[in-house]
Amino acid sequence: MSAAMGGPAPHAGSWQVELPTGTLQLRVDSSEFAPDSLLGYAARDNAKRGFLFLSKVLGKHWPVTPQRMAQIHASLAAGVPALPGPVVFISLAETGIGLGQGVFEAWQRDHPGQPALFLHTTRYRVGSAPLIEFEEAHSHAPRQFLHWPEDPAQRALFTGMRSLVLIDDEASTGNTFVNLLNACRQVQPDIAHLHLAVITNFMGEQGGAGLAQRCGLPLTLGACLRGGYQFAPGAVASRAAPAQRFDADAERGASASFGRRGRSAPLRLPAALVDGLAADIGAGQSVLVLGTGEFMHAAYVLGAALARDGVALAIQSTTRSPILRWGAVGQVLEFADNYGEGVPNFLYNVSPGQYDHVFICHETPPNAALFELAALLDARLFHFISEALVEEIPVR
Repeated sequence: MSAAMGGPAPHAGSWQVELPTGTLQLRVDSSEFAPDSLLGYAARDNAKRGFLFLSKVLGKHWPVTPQRMAQIHASLAAGVPALPGPVVFISLAETGIGLGQGVFEAWQRDHPGQPALFLHTTRYRVGSAPLIEFEEAHSHAPRQFLHWPEDPAQRALFTGMRSLVLIDDEASTGNTFVNLLNACRQVQPDIAHLHLAVITNFMGEQGGAGLAQRCGLPLTLGACLRGGYQFAPGAVASRAAPAQRFDADAERGASASFGRRGRSAPLRLPAALVDGLAADIGAGQSVLVLGTGEFMHAAYVLGAALARDGVALAIQSTTRSPILRWGAVGQVLEFADNYGEGVPNFLYNVSPGQYDHVFICHETPPNAALFELAALLDARLFHFISEALVEEIPVR
């Protein structure tokens, strides 16, 4: 990967990237996969952090096959060491939610019977459940929340956790992990081990050692790529609108069934849904399975099931993250927020008419924003009420 972003990257090396928002200097020390296959570079419309390591394997801003996503899930799950239980896995909203649930399910397959719980953080309140607040300081939407599990058995796993596995797409400063660890210590002060699972670890050896010291407990870290970076901001000022307007009393349609209040089993979808969609897809037709905002993992599970039926497809998700059209972002679509916060939502690297079939997976009840998105992409809407109940919504 050269300064001009041409040619294949070695598995180790250093290079510089000139962005509209500044200059990024990157060092890769080691990588399980070719760095170009894991990430690209994007410019963020964000005064706090003007660049983005845009993941090509996450299923968020870049179209990814479910097979490739499963490979990353398995790699990070294999990097989790033997841990004292109960083990609690927590993935970070918005970007890391689907990754974390995939890693948890891959780890569960290799550790049957070991007590474990999955949760993901969120920017929405679910009912009146107790929640813990922490901060993702560099984010365009910094307030994050972690809900207590509702099920008594899952709550016992949460309050009795001995090991904590935190999952996100990237580690750079480690500040968000420290903030979330401290939030979890409000629940269980005696956490014995912390493991971080990330696709890219850009903290470097010194940063990793400093993070372990800040956490004050045994820490391990698994990553597909390890290195470091420096970013010199340019003169471009952020024009982005606020990306978070949290109202504690607002009902946003965020579900309690898919990870915010805890899961201890893999997500399963109705076989009739998969079979019906597969029957509608003609030979050689292109398919996109699209998640919405924090609701990512159901799109992966649906896409993986269709792929097992022989369908060739890509998975992606909408996002609230404002990214400029440059570098790894070749197309930007903007539309209304289906959670009703009134913040802009985006879809990157997808053009209207690009796919023969688009299946939009959403947890919020059908609303004008979803109908707008479906019309833009000529898509079908699927409302996931629970893992056993998925309704197709007629598009007006």
